[in-house]
Amino acid sequence: MHFRISGLSPVPFRHLYGLSDDELVREGVIRYIADKAPGFPDRIEMRDADIGQRLLLLNHVCQPADTPYRATHAIFVREGAEETYDRIDEVPQVMRTRLLSLRAYDSSGMMLDADVVDGREIEPIIGRLFGNDRIAYIHAHNAKRGCYSGRIDRA
Repeated sequence: MHFRISGLSPVPFRHLYGLSDDELVREGVIRYIADKAPGFPDRIEMRDADIGQRLLLLNHVCQPADTPYRATHAIFVREGAEETYDRIDEVPQVMRTRLLSLRAYDSSGMMLDADVVDGREIEPIIGRLFGNDRIAYIHAHNAKRGCYSGRIDRA
């Protein structure tokens, strides 16, 4: 079963790039400087930031469906990130090194299944979830802190 993993578009975050800390606070955003790697996962380029890079911590609507599973959570976006991660049958290192919660949804946004997996062993779980024809897409979250990690679609 082929799959596509994609990060977020930079478009909704560009207006935040370069704002002062005070301006960010007014937007509900906090700037961080990566002081360890790994540890600060960018959700656009789907990679851990390098030490010294600036990131924005903000709340993101990761599941916008008008269902009981509508969800928001904190994410990091590397300030200046522009290239959305989008690959077929390739799992980014930022997912490989973490314990993940995979949440499988139908086309209306209702969760039909879920599992927790070591990122090094994600492919069989993706295959199992997509074995159900009613599952339209999967969201990956970091299992420990719950942060949205990326979207997985059939390819």
